[in-house]
Amino acid sequence: MNWREHITVDPDICHGQACFDRTRIPVSVVLDNLAVGKTEEDILESYPTLTKKMIQSAIAYAAELARERVRAVPS
Repeated sequence: MNWREHITVDPDICHGQACFDRTRIPVSVVLDNLAVGKTEEDILESYPTLTKKMIQSAIAYAAELARERVRAVPS
């Protein structure tokens, strides 16, 4: 899943928050809904402009942000 196909960051839209392409729906809204136990169907009902692929892209985006990046510190 390439989340970049569905998620954009534009300083002129939603103060630069990551949003779904061609919407003003922040990715964090979908992640918050998933975190409290909402189903994909619940989210799609509340936000009919979203698709299942967009919800999956939100999860992929969050997974990438959560990956630890280890950098060697010079001694």
